[in-house]
Amino acid sequence: MDFTETEKIRDLKLRATRFLDEFVIPAEPVYAQQKTEIGPWDTPPVMAELKKAARDRGLWNLFLPGERGAGLTNLEYAHVAEITGRSPWIMPEALNCSAPDTGNMEILAQFATPSVRKRWLEPLLDGEIRSVYSMTEPQVASSDANNIDTRITEDEDGFRINGRKWWSSGAMSPACKVAIVMGRSNPGGERHRTHSMVVVPLDTPGVEVLRSTSVFGYSDSGHGGHAEIVYDDVRVPRGNLLGELHGGFAIAQARLGPGRIHHAMRLVGMAERAFDLMCTRAHERIPFGQPLAEQGIFQDWVAEARIRIETTRLLVLKTAWLMDTVGNRGAAIEISGIKVAAPRMATWVIDHAIQAHGGGGVSQDFPLAELYAQARMLRIADGPDEVHKMSLARRELRRFAPNTP
Repeated sequence: MDFTETEKIRDLKLRATRFLDEFVIPAEPVYAQQKTEIGPWDTPPVMAELKKAARDRGLWNLFLPGERGAGLTNLEYAHVAEITGRSPWIMPEALNCSAPDTGNMEILAQFATPSVRKRWLEPLLDGEIRSVYSMTEPQVASSDANNIDTRITEDEDGFRINGRKWWSSGAMSPACKVAIVMGRSNPGGERHRTHSMVVVPLDTPGVEVLRSTSVFGYSDSGHGGHAEIVYDDVRVPRGNLLGELHGGFAIAQARLGPGRIHHAMRLVGMAERAFDLMCTRAHERIPFGQPLAEQGIFQDWVAEARIRIETTRLLVLKTAWLMDTVGNRGAAIEISGIKVAAPRMATWVIDHAIQAHGGGGVSQDFPLAELYAQARMLRIADGPDEVHKMSLARRELRRFAPNTP
């Protein structure tokens, strides 16, 4: 494994860090103030300024490999994703690297027809619109994709979609114009050949966004929110199919691998920001006549936090390196591992930072409560911890299974 920082990575990290320090962090109070002055799902005007500044500095579409993106490997992008995690509600969107758009753009780039790519991928790449990923359903345990009940049926020269989704990421933003919908198209087929994915413009008749679903009371508006959506006899042309018919499960797996790297490294960045705030606070607070920084229990927190952050970062970098060298399948155990390890680490660090801040930690005066809400959500999003541990354990045990005739 080679994690050596090349000149390219060092330059990229330097430019991203400067952008964070000079533009993003100073914009956070402006962003928060503007949120109180506009509609609940409108984008604060300062975001347009940040996007222009990022684009002018070559910090745009960094997640996407190939000629349409920055051509970064998973390992190279991992370093930038960590930096964006220090301000997860602003910086990813400023760089046009926010979920769910990143995964949706990857899917469109790989699996959409030329006409669909031109209609939807191009404006997404330009940051002109947002998109939604619509997979999870309220009536079933969606951690098992085979439970998904939304139906995608062939209909004349296209498809008909019927079902109810929730936690559809991105749908509450007024800029959200298109959905990628996963549904069951072949109920009697083989286990991993029963689903399809289709592109659905949100203004298609039969699409109804019912409500937002908040995360610990937060709207998560920086990521376009989450919505409950009904697809009632929605019809789209055959050209809106992504990949091959009944091949949706494989597309979902292709989407989630890189996405988990992005989430995991942003979580490292979130933990680093919480760590910085915790250590700064410890020198300012003097309970019982002694600075918090000089008290043994707090020093134990600091040491434990640093150990957890560093070990998680190394595991994520190893996973990214494996994905670059042996592919997603070869990195399957590590991908499941980081999906469990990164949110656990971040919630632990952020929780102790909140504790160090006392009442301030749970208030709006510090970003810690919102950081915690996002980190805790990621123990469920993209598959709960238990599913990833089950998958990891099965892969490991398979290596030791006795040969059977």
